[in-house]
Amino acid sequence: MNAQKVLRGIGRRLPTSFEHWGKSLLSSDYRHKHQEIARLRAMPHYHPTVTDMLGQPLEVVDGPTFVPMYEEIFERQIYCFPTKEVRPYIIDGGANIGLSVLYFKKVYPNSQIIAFEPDDQIFAVLKRNIEKSGCRDVTLLCRALWLSETELNFMREGSDAGRLSRADDPSNKVVRTARLRNYLNRKVDFLKLDIEGAETEVLMDCADLLGNIENIFVEYHSFDNEPQTLHTATSILANAGFRLYVTQLRNLSPQPFMNRYASLGMDLQLNIFAFHS
Repeated sequence: MNAQKVLRGIGRRLPTSFEHWGKSLLSSDYRHKHQEIARLRAMPHYHPTVTDMLGQPLEVVDGPTFVPMYEEIFERQIYCFPTKEVRPYIIDGGANIGLSVLYFKKVYPNSQIIAFEPDDQIFAVLKRNIEKSGCRDVTLLCRALWLSETELNFMREGSDAGRLSRADDPSNKVVRTARLRNYLNRKVDFLKLDIEGAETEVLMDCADLLGNIENIFVEYHSFDNEPQTLHTATSILANAGFRLYVTQLRNLSPQPFMNRYASLGMDLQLNIFAFHS
């Protein structure tokens, strides 16, 4: 369903720039786009390349994982949110190479964005992509979101799954962290948390400040050798007055009673959308 129809159905409308952008997409060369998607999907993992799928050169660190990110962010528009603010304030936790930042700036051109990415190699690509785009009012921080400002071991994966090291992870990097609650002392129009397993702890640390946020997206990660914390994360959000909508990020185990599979140690990944009804 078209995102604009959804928002019209709840009595709000997207910025007019989105309408112009949509018309531009309709007149674009779909054949080229699908050829480019096929090329990126067929590439070996962790092989850098450049794509023009957004209408400008964009550095990509991993073709096969770039495609589902692009489809989620630019085609399904999972980060689209209604706002009456002229300059919405957006916090992007886990910005990776910058697709989400570029989407926010396309739909909300006057937005103020703070974006966090802990992997210094991925961060370098993020910085170049944002600088080349000409986007303004974007602050980029090479930090992992956590409960305090410190340094922690990090598992560098090389694409979209780097994370603060867990008990069984190989630690191949030390990263600096930032405490999210230090950035929540004002109204936040949209908070994105895609921080590969640290989301529940960070939400717990910020529980008393979540009332300052209008819309929250959380990618929840469940690790097969650890107790699940989904109930904790959803309870924190519900207690802060949010209504929740949950979708499955990927179907790892279609018959979980019979067989349960894990990817990078994760047996479940969910998208949690938290908003005020």
